[in-house]
Amino acid sequence: MSDAIKHECGIAFIRLLKPLEYYKEKYGTAFYGVNKMYLMMEKQHNRGQDGAGYASIKLDMDPGQRYISRVRSADPRPIQDIFEKINTRISKGLQEFPEKLNDIEVLKKNIPYLGEVMLGHVRYGTFGKNSIESVHPFIRQNNWMHRNLIVAGNFNMTNVNELFDNLIRLGQHPKEKADTITVMEKIGHFLDDAVAKLYKEIKKEGVSKYDASPLIAERINVAKILRKSTKNFDGGYAMVGMLGHGDAFVLRDPAGIRPAYYYQDDEVVVVASERPVIQTVFNVAYDKVEELDPGKAIIVKKNGEVSFKKILNPLERKSCSFERIYFSRGSDKEIYDERKELGGLLFPQISKLINEDIENTVFSYIPNTAETSYLGMIREAQNFLNRKKEQQILELSRKQDLDSDSLHKILSIRPRIEKVAIKDAKLRTFIADDSSRDDLVAHVYDITYGAVRKEDNLVIIDDSIVRGTTLKKSILHMLDRLHPKQIIVVSSAPQIRYPDCYGIDMAKLEDFIAFRAAIALLKENNQQELIDKVYHKCKSQEDFPKEEVVNFVKEIYAPFEQETISIKIAELLSPEKMKSKVKIIYQTVENLHIACPEHKGDWYFTGNYPTPGGNKVINRAFINYYEGRNERAY
Repeated sequence: MSDAIKHECGIAFIRLLKPLEYYKEKYGTAFYGVNKMYLMMEKQHNRGQDGAGYASIKLDMDPGQRYISRVRSADPRPIQDIFEKINTRISKGLQEFPEKLNDIEVLKKNIPYLGEVMLGHVRYGTFGKNSIESVHPFIRQNNWMHRNLIVAGNFNMTNVNELFDNLIRLGQHPKEKADTITVMEKIGHFLDDAVAKLYKEIKKEGVSKYDASPLIAERINVAKILRKSTKNFDGGYAMVGMLGHGDAFVLRDPAGIRPAYYYQDDEVVVVASERPVIQTVFNVAYDKVEELDPGKAIIVKKNGEVSFKKILNPLERKSCSFERIYFSRGSDKEIYDERKELGGLLFPQISKLINEDIENTVFSYIPNTAETSYLGMIREAQNFLNRKKEQQILELSRKQDLDSDSLHKILSIRPRIEKVAIKDAKLRTFIADDSSRDDLVAHVYDITYGAVRKEDNLVIIDDSIVRGTTLKKSILHMLDRLHPKQIIVVSSAPQIRYPDCYGIDMAKLEDFIAFRAAIALLKENNQQELIDKVYHKCKSQEDFPKEEVVNFVKEIYAPFEQETISIKIAELLSPEKMKSKVKIIYQTVENLHIACPEHKGDWYFTGNYPTPGGNKVINRAFINYYEGRNERAY
């Protein structure tokens, strides 16, 4: 994606269902789980590079022995950093007990991180908070084993203020108004309550305080705690929780906004944000990795019992389509096919703009993540040419003019595929003033001179065009040096018109080039009053309950066809003194749903938010824009 946008986050969960001795005997190491967790996190580094964290729980430890370990890092290479720290601690421990290398009981008691329940997390910071305090997993500590709670997740709540106020009404005094803290404290409140009630019940049965502990662990109802805790959640989430005594859960939001995949056999229960991560790390087939149903939780009890419980009634399924377009790794079979289809569906628009002149058109892509959609685009160009060749051959055959030379001429025509741009990964912008920085940004990419002729169309496909900053300041300048007749920039995603509030770092309306184009068109067409009307409508709903709020910002785009807005976007993004004409093509929402039929979360394109909190966020974003407030809407 030429405009980098950030996405939070990636989860990895492993529950070993056998004693550690089993893994030592079968796989040659008691650190089987730790090794697998490293691989799972590394395979999801695309989902977060601002921070990483790991936590583990050891089962059945005696009082006085450490049973929870956690390590976090906000280092520039956070995954490597935390596992270097883990390795250092493990190596030090092994040096202290060289004669006990095969005594798993001794190792478990004395070496940190050697647990049966493990949680990993990779993070992108969307609020500018990249300090260690913002890195998951979070721990809610207590001297009662059962009340210790560790939480990490890929989520964002739209109603964190409401949830925060609920905690205050419950008598709590949260230390921070952040959604992760708020979610953890909400679950923690009902966990405390459940443990207290169980303790009273068990005490009435005549059981001693000491003997009550294992009975609490056995009887605690995690699903019931989650149902009470999540009653007012509004957002997209896939979150993992571990209780100090060893119970664990993974919960997915009822609209299925954020992804969660799992695999289970008699050795492990594994959960990750992406399917191919599990396939690769555990060497299992595609159909063995399943998707967690929206609104459900995987619950793994301390005794290893695994169950799937409905926590929230499922809503209309709105899985994030941006996962399919860009964020998730393209090695997933379904995602790979979907991205090719996205590229292929764009070809009719491309063909129209180049007047079907394939011979004088060069096809390429920027950045590398757009390669799969590029393959789909080229496939359709080839199909188009094949149909055209078939007609020409049949026509010549009908006229009896078909000979070897004419046949060779027809068959030799093929799409011109070139690598016209290569990113210089070593180049960094280090000068503060704008003019110098812009000049450096313009040289981030190198171009392949001579690949394009002055009579050529140059078609460049991208994953999406969000802000357009890199296009205007770098890519279009660079491509113009090739002197094509026209540059057609193609986005495999539709126009991004609305903020995301479920985990993608797209929070401000004025950041979106599509919004800026629509506003410019309204002003040019003397429809300025519509901007004022939308503002007053949004303002009138400020104090409405989120369930009653309507997305009035849709009215900003209503007067214009998508193509009209695309033409305006091309105008706004064309640098001064640009010699080549610039045109921009966006995917249609209809074609997006054809390519990704099972993932219809499209609120950033359509404004159709899957939860009521989304409408409140978009109206707040418009109010911020209108009032000149440079702040997030959630």
